[in-house]
Amino acid sequence: MKIHRAEFVTSAPSLAQAPPDRVRPEVALVGRSNVGKSSFLCGLVGRKGLAKVSSTPGKTRMLNYFLIDQRWYLVDLPGYGYAKVSKAEQERWGRIMEDYLSRREGLVLVIQLVDARHGPQASDLQMQGWLSDKDFKHLVVLTKSDKLSRSQLLRSHRQSAVAMGLPLDDVLVYSSVTGDGRDAILKRLGAALNQQG
Repeated sequence: MKIHRAEFVTSAPSLAQAPPDRVRPEVALVGRSNVGKSSFLCGLVGRKGLAKVSSTPGKTRMLNYFLIDQRWYLVDLPGYGYAKVSKAEQERWGRIMEDYLSRREGLVLVIQLVDARHGPQASDLQMQGWLSDKDFKHLVVLTKSDKLSRSQLLRSHRQSAVAMGLPLDDVLVYSSVTGDGRDAILKRLGAALNQQG
């Protein structure tokens, strides 16, 4: 699959303000705060600056919709596991995410990003468990793979797959710096979207 065009559509503070459901298929991005969701998104669609990249965790606070090739939406959800905001704000982000993931009928795939340097944390495993319980089609991507040596990355890849109870093939590795892993992710994305017809 190739991506030719990507554009920001809207930031929705709740599902009520999101684009109409089931008009286009949607792929959601989830991950801990500062896992590199914005960098991943920009690298995947090949447009620097499309999503705001920040070194400060917790910048994504709404449902950010990006229209890809006029055909499907990539939806960037608020990060989880970030302790430096108020409990009330954490709970609000949690409600937005749960509301979206529970009720969005046009959702065809959830891409869960995990930092390759640290492997899955408790909040990653909690999110994965929740997604599995809901029977979502979901793909795990280890980000920031360029920060590790080849042997470290192989070890992180194996250990992450074991920790999450997934086959090695269902855990992909990616670098927004080098673009390594992009083609494999696009292939999985294409398969999920094509199954929608």
